[in-house]
Amino acid sequence: MNGTSVTETRGELHIDGRRLSYLDFGGPGRPLLALHGHLYEGRTWAQLAEALAPEWRVIAPDQRGHGDSDRAASYTRDDYVQDAIALLDHLGIEQAVTLGHSGGGITAFQIAARHPERVAAIVNVEGPVCDLDDGPSALSFVLSMPYTAPDREALLNAIGPLAPMVGDKLRPVPGGGWRLPFHPQDTIASEQGTHGDHWADWTSTTCPALLVLARSSQVLTPEDGKEIVARRANTRLAELDGDHFVHATDPDGFAAAVKTFLDTLD
Repeated sequence: MNGTSVTETRGELHIDGRRLSYLDFGGPGRPLLALHGHLYEGRTWAQLAEALAPEWRVIAPDQRGHGDSDRAASYTRDDYVQDAIALLDHLGIEQAVTLGHSGGGITAFQIAARHPERVAAIVNVEGPVCDLDDGPSALSFVLSMPYTAPDREALLNAIGPLAPMVGDKLRPVPGGGWRLPFHPQDTIASEQGTHGDHWADWTSTTCPALLVLARSSQVLTPEDGKEIVARRANTRLAELDGDHFVHATDPDGFAAAVKTFLDTLD
């Protein structure tokens, strides 16, 4: 998909002494708050920002504990919602479309549930609404990975199969060494916080919503997708080929589905 060239600007705000870093892709369009999932960062949405410009101005934070944002003392659902509202307030944005992938998708509809006046529409990308699995975190494999290493090559070797996904997101450490764009223990705490029943939050609002479902999803079944759409008013479904990370593996198809939905908004 050919998009409009955008210029990203990195900004930050401080919440209780903690830095929250974000990318603002600018432009004159309506605001869209884009929330990445675990193991990702705000720049995940750069291609989407180009595809949606100039009609939409994408703002994409590195969520707490990710990317250039500081680690936090806790990673509850309310923590993520409060960060998002603080960012909108910081930018003077009264209302935005909230879009999120996986855990970020949950945050996207929980912002609407807690602050309905701030959300014009929701795009939930593979964000589960009900997860009854109380077993080990699906991301428990990250606990075997070091947070830092003496050099970038050593860190790439240490993370092994995850290198293609996060290798371009590694950060140099002031004073020497390299680090992951997330802390493994924080990631587990955050992922486990997404478990539970979120039906009340999902169904409490009626603003337009889109569920993006991957046909080969490791998280949501086709039956899950149908139920998620059926139980919420004013909700559409977009099914795409690919797995849970469909926004990254098929960025053109993903952007087209999102744009089609956004074009229906008043």
